[in-house]
Amino acid sequence: MFDNNSFDRGALEIGHRVHFWMPVYDTLLVLDPQAEIQPNLATDWAYNEDNTILNLTLRDDVTFTDGTPFDGEAVKANLEYLKASTGQNSYMAASIEQVEVVSSTEVNLRLSAPDPGLLGYLTVVGGAMASPESLGAGDAATTAVGSGPYTLTEATPGSQYVYERNEDYWNTEEFPYDEIVVKPIADPTARLNALKSGQADVGVVNSTQAAEAEGGDLTVERYPTDWQGLFLNDRNGTMVPALADVRVRQAINLVFDKESILKNLSRGEGEVTSQTFNTLSEAYVADLDTAYEIDLEQAKDLMAEAGYEDGFAVTMPDLAQFPQVAPIIEQQLAQIGIVVTFEKVAADATIAEVLSGKYPMFWFSLGSQSAWQDFRKFAFPTSPWNTSKVDDPGMTSLLETAQFATGDEQASAFQAVNDYLVDRAWMAPWFRANTIFVTATDVDATPQAWNVVPWIRNFAPAS
Repeated sequence: MFDNNSFDRGALEIGHRVHFWMPVYDTLLVLDPQAEIQPNLATDWAYNEDNTILNLTLRDDVTFTDGTPFDGEAVKANLEYLKASTGQNSYMAASIEQVEVVSSTEVNLRLSAPDPGLLGYLTVVGGAMASPESLGAGDAATTAVGSGPYTLTEATPGSQYVYERNEDYWNTEEFPYDEIVVKPIADPTARLNALKSGQADVGVVNSTQAAEAEGGDLTVERYPTDWQGLFLNDRNGTMVPALADVRVRQAINLVFDKESILKNLSRGEGEVTSQTFNTLSEAYVADLDTAYEIDLEQAKDLMAEAGYEDGFAVTMPDLAQFPQVAPIIEQQLAQIGIVVTFEKVAADATIAEVLSGKYPMFWFSLGSQSAWQDFRKFAFPTSPWNTSKVDDPGMTSLLETAQFATGDEQASAFQAVNDYLVDRAWMAPWFRANTIFVTATDVDATPQAWNVVPWIRNFAPAS
């Protein structure tokens, strides 16, 4: 499990790291386990006719723990701060051109263009509300001042973060625990031992540990969340000219024996695929799961047609949390002459390094949420996971169509983006990995749609 990166409002992340900030920062809306949007700090919402103004009605009984009122001005301050930040989720506020404070309990979010993902963003980092007084403060990275169900009382990086109940919270019945302790245990063996010994009540284990966890006095849940595979980001060929040729990227997709990789790397815990979208996504197309099946001869032919019969050299990061991955990539790509030099990356530097833009391609395990949220992550020239900032006119056209479409037409437009991503081989996915989430028998945990771990509100004593 990753340690907390920061409590700064502009640097918050989803995935595993929601457990650090969700106890403290309440969100404007909530995404429930069935991926339905529910009211929270915002009690009602409505778009205008052309989806360029989102009106939010706000609660009038909420105060941040430093005494600052939660109101329209607080929403404005938070959204403007996020938009101006350099955090990987600043895109969630990118479409907001102006936050108009109508009153203390009403705001209008005026958008530069329709944003199909905005309501979803307001359930996570986009909607997290910190005290305006804390935004940009000198200690913002290490302290958290919110209006959520808990207050941060101890933060010891690498060890534990302790949260005590906020007695003034407006919705205490949704959060049954008086204290929450989050322990970032990076070592998988230590994490499983903590679960088995009762030092931890909930946590994620590796696929190789699932059987051992099931043999103990623990409850094991499986659900697919992340996709695992390669980002082929240098599609302009700035660092590695070969990657500008779609035939080379297609060859990379064809060279991997994904069934064997899934079996050996994850004990079969997942589903092989050639697309990055989860099965509940509006962009998901079932046939694309098998778009690239292993075909070494075709891969070699494509390399030869592109003028790279003898292959080429490339540098990739070797991620400390995933030591088994680099040997697989090295061996499989060598079959088409691609020689990989790996640079070791420490666990606490993973996100910063892969998003730095220094690597022409890299392997990662990334969550998939709603279609538009995924597009914002990697399909736009400014997207954080489009690390080479490639501007593809074909993709831009498809995204514009999807952005302004509605209903069934929008669903078809989302799938067209997926078709393009797969055909043009922007990535080389291996499989959708099962998250294996373990709980003590006296804890109920409801899996969360579109996230690798449940929200804090999804935990409760077993009935």
